[in-house]
Amino acid sequence: MDLPQPSPRHRIQDPARRAAHDRVGLPSAPLPGLDPDWSRVVVAADAEGRTRRWHVLDNGPALEAAGAEIEGTVLAVHGNPTWSYLWRRVLAQAPLGWRVVAVDQLGMGWSERPGTPRTLPQRVADLGGLTDALGLTRPVVTLAHDWGGPISLGWALAHRDELAGVVLTNTAVHQPVEHAAPAVIRLARAPALLAQVCRTTPAFVRATTALSRPALPRDVRDAFAAPYASAARRDAVADFVRDIPFEPDHPSRATLDEIAAGTATLDVPALLVWGPRDPVFSQRYLEDLVRRLPHADVQVYPGASHLVLEDRPEGVGVVWDWVRRTVGGEGEPRGAEAGPRTTAAAQVPVRVDTGRPDEVAIVELGGAARSVTFGELDARVDAVARGLAGRGVRTGDRVAVLVPPGVDLTTVVYAVWRLGAVVVVADAGLGLARLGAALAGAGPAHVVGIGRALALAAVTRVPGSRIRTDGGGLDALADEGARLDDPLPEDLDDGADGAILFTSGATGPPKGVVYTRRGLGAQVALLRDTFGFGPGERFVAAFAPFALYGPALGLPSAVPDMDVTAPHTLTATGLADAVAAVDATMVFAAPAALRNVVATAGALDAEQRAVLGRVRLVLSAGAPVPPELLREVRQVLPAAQTQTPYGMTEALPVATHDPTTLSPEDLAGGSGVCVGRPVPGVEVAIAALGPDGIPAEDLATGDGTGADVVGEIVVRGPHVKDRYDRRWAAQEHSDRPAGWHRTGDVGHLDGSGRLWVEGRLAHVVTTAEGPVTPYPVEDRVRDLPGVADVAVVGVGPAGAQLVVLVLVRGERGGPVARATGAAHGSGALAPPELAARARAAAGVPVAAVLVRDWLPVDVRHASKVDRSVLAGWADGVLHGRPLRDRLRSAVGMPGQAPRRAPHRRSR
Repeated sequence: MDLPQPSPRHRIQDPARRAAHDRVGLPSAPLPGLDPDWSRVVVAADAEGRTRRWHVLDNGPALEAAGAEIEGTVLAVHGNPTWSYLWRRVLAQAPLGWRVVAVDQLGMGWSERPGTPRTLPQRVADLGGLTDALGLTRPVVTLAHDWGGPISLGWALAHRDELAGVVLTNTAVHQPVEHAAPAVIRLARAPALLAQVCRTTPAFVRATTALSRPALPRDVRDAFAAPYASAARRDAVADFVRDIPFEPDHPSRATLDEIAAGTATLDVPALLVWGPRDPVFSQRYLEDLVRRLPHADVQVYPGASHLVLEDRPEGVGVVWDWVRRTVGGEGEPRGAEAGPRTTAAAQVPVRVDTGRPDEVAIVELGGAARSVTFGELDARVDAVARGLAGRGVRTGDRVAVLVPPGVDLTTVVYAVWRLGAVVVVADAGLGLARLGAALAGAGPAHVVGIGRALALAAVTRVPGSRIRTDGGGLDALADEGARLDDPLPEDLDDGADGAILFTSGATGPPKGVVYTRRGLGAQVALLRDTFGFGPGERFVAAFAPFALYGPALGLPSAVPDMDVTAPHTLTATGLADAVAAVDATMVFAAPAALRNVVATAGALDAEQRAVLGRVRLVLSAGAPVPPELLREVRQVLPAAQTQTPYGMTEALPVATHDPTTLSPEDLAGGSGVCVGRPVPGVEVAIAALGPDGIPAEDLATGDGTGADVVGEIVVRGPHVKDRYDRRWAAQEHSDRPAGWHRTGDVGHLDGSGRLWVEGRLAHVVTTAEGPVTPYPVEDRVRDLPGVADVAVVGVGPAGAQLVVLVLVRGERGGPVARATGAAHGSGALAPPELAARARAAAGVPVAAVLVRDWLPVDVRHASKVDRSVLAGWADGVLHGRPLRDRLRSAVGMPGQAPRRAPHRRSR
């Protein structure tokens, strides 16, 4: 490899300064998290054959001294302006037998200062000389960050026979000419500022650690800056920035292009660990790496920034889990299953059913009401699909769809599926900030939506081309497609990705859930077979997740005049109008929607009541639905049977039943919320909770042997998610045993095979006496006179948490206040008499009883009590923290006013 030589003007002429650059040594003071025994100096030849002294962190000597057999090596390469300290946790958590060598590149950290700038090809060759001197034990896994990425990949391409895996964190191997360089790098690289920002002052060094969220401790920031205490020791920091090959004729550009092209030829396992808030290595660099390494596993940490393993230290454990499983051969191979996956009836193709082309398919109420027949919908889907193809949408592309529910949304979604592309859907119930973050994290190639949604996508840096649907945009797209005669793809792969949906984020950032086309078809088939969705049926789609399935089932559907992403906006009048529009026999609505229907039923006239009297089935999902609410619903829809399908974004339905059929004996003997028996084709098992609240690996099934075992609910079926998108760790955790899905809910199966849900695993209170699930305690306390609502939360460290009851006073069955979007509110200790009655009813030791006037709930369903933020609020009250601090701990948004929404009582 020909090495570009540095310009003579960069050579150091002053002898004293040259001596300062030549000095190499070890960190002179203890640094947090750094074991001084790891530090060593290694003599090796550089790219030109000159002897250089390198500082490395290396646990190899300690392994040898302990007599441990070395199973493999992780070669860790930092970027600019960090040093091997970046990898201290990787060394500290190394499994026995794994050697970690973390290098300080020449001119960086505590390694020798050569006195002249190093170019990219020189640094790749330098690293090769060092590893030759070290003698790495195979297999070797490279681990890199920032501009250590292309350097380590250059090494990997030259050492394929040693390479077993690649791990990359926030880096890049390609800088497209058509894209501007990141703003912070452009600023630092400006000729007038480069020396001042990168060399003369420590601004660039300090700015790097200042990017972290949450902020790094001061001593850690100082440790990162320790090797760069003087301008002379920061020469290489400036040289590194100068060597970034943005320009096509840059001396290092050809080498970077070779490495970028070669990366796509690497056939070893790869893991990408990413912080999406990085202002330097933005989303486009992750997408570029995913395209070059399509087989790579991806772990994204929402909210993390440039130093992703500093912002999310748990990522180090994920890296080691991945190395052990993927390279070390531990664990089951990807795709292995514990027994055959349960099968169901033939799947329903995710295409418009044209068996009755002249029948109305969709009626859209609200605003400019309109309707479309199945034949018209099918023709429009084909035209839009061709139009999308003409705009560059290809089979396998991810397409974010930001269109309100109705005819247009259905058209776009089925058009995307018609092309074999992947629909990315996130509803506005996530909140605008999390909606944007979720879509950006999915990395769509195209965004199709209304104008204001496209503006949101731009603000939140969602990648992809933009295709507008409102203002005549969808009509224009259909017209374009009608003029194209290119054939649409046929024989699409049922195993290919079909959709990415997002969890509600009730216990953390929303996760993308990937469904294959086969999985979508299996889900539609389960709904059809479980609830009798057949010829002659028509339904009102007031529940966003299933507003799209009517066309595939051949069911006429009506979208009511409401905000589907805000369920409580459905009124009784709006429901009656939607039922009348298609003579609906079924209604699918969230619990919050049904509560408002009941609350507004007094506005119905006789004709509207007669219309609602023709509905035969009401389905409600999204949160536990109390029997008393369903009984009130039956007063409004007197001929309707009620069903409450239980499930989650990853698998719906799992089980179902009519809660109003439970006998008093069932309710008295039960514990939690009964959600019925598993639907045909779905298996349910329980992973028993240990004394520490951690679920077991073994499963108890519903064959009688597992009755009344309390633990995490685990399900298997043909419609269960394929995987979490770009959440490798979450997928590995949930897919246990392989082929099953751990739901994150806790509960038990009774002797009759019915499933009872007792709360979320994240909300189990881990006391010193053992785990306490919230729902059973809440049920017992809620029955007290004067208590309208209640939530159980845990305060204190895991394993020693205390049970705290949070009560809302009021009459049983009367209205209670629940609010979305905030957790703060007035609260105090309950009066002694009420507290005593609550403690007596709880059935478990209770540390404190608090009262407040409303409970915070999730934004998506406006039904689920947000116990995580409520626990933070309760902790603040009990510790006497000021309101400002309680706001920060609870929601991180001081001063946000609650959006109050009165609801009827629910669990």
